[in-house]
Amino acid sequence: MLSRVAESLYWMSRYLERAEDVARIIAVNFQAALDAPQLTTSLTWEPIVDITGDRAVFNARYGAFNGETVAEFLIADPANPNAIVTCIERARENARAVREQISREMWEEINRLYHAVRGANVAEITRNPYSFFSDVRNGSHLFQGITDATMAHGEGWYFIQAGKYLERADKTTRILDVKYHTLAASINSTDTNPVAALQWIALLKSASAFEPYRRVHSQLHAWRVADFLLLDPTFPRSVLFCLGQTRAALHNTLEGSSRPGNPAERALGRLCAELEYLDIRDALADLPHYLDTLVSKINIVGDAVTQSYFVTTNLPPKGVMDRWNRQAQQQQ
Repeated sequence: MLSRVAESLYWMSRYLERAEDVARIIAVNFQAALDAPQLTTSLTWEPIVDITGDRAVFNARYGAFNGETVAEFLIADPANPNAIVTCIERARENARAVREQISREMWEEINRLYHAVRGANVAEITRNPYSFFSDVRNGSHLFQGITDATMAHGEGWYFIQAGKYLERADKTTRILDVKYHTLAASINSTDTNPVAALQWIALLKSASAFEPYRRVHSQLHAWRVADFLLLDPTFPRSVLFCLGQTRAALHNTLEGSSRPGNPAERALGRLCAELEYLDIRDALADLPHYLDTLVSKINIVGDAVTQSYFVTTNLPPKGVMDRWNRQAQQQQ
């Protein structure tokens, strides 16, 4: 498979997963703001921008954190590279570039989702947020199901899986990092007051983890939430599970199996081993620092994937490149 094709499939999957994650986080926050209207913006809207890592861009364009400004910034602001509409546009553009590699049903679904969100009216969405965010989440889930059902589970499919799971690992870590730190600083995590409980529930729902968590644990405890989102081996959005799936997907590609010692697999192997043998009590000793370090390591994995699979390091001589470019122009 050409590296540009693999890269387009990988980023198509990452962008679509990113749009779904942002949509879920905003939707959960709208509900949390209704359940506990007395909470300050430092507990509701401000952390969402921190999760996406775009606080500097937000501060340059908006004066205050509230439902309207944060929703506009994260849904359709053209200056925000992680806005939902922008992510879906980029996912569609990557799908269009490799149209011959994906199924007709996959293209139809991502094209439908693109046209459904491109004219998003932020003012209307803030008045009735449920419909828009449900469409984005369901569209992402439908695309994933169609991909599994209609695309051959070969090399291209593995790159799609790698992009999806690496993006999930990144977002779960960021959600836990920002929300846990904010809650620990603002609310007594051992208290049983309803406001604290609602905020822990919102944290879990931001990662689609509330119901799976309650099937395993009967009570909400801060350390159990961190342990579940980081280390649960069966929950499909835990960091350990996602990185393991990313590692398996990359190894199953022809490029990965032919070069099992490439930097991406080595970085993933070290990180997976670290998480598999992690005692959550060691991480809880300084959880903000641990999570910041984990985000950095996941970013390093992403860079290693790009360098190992998508960047051509052995370029032909310049004269050969010039000749190829002239031939391509003549053919066009």
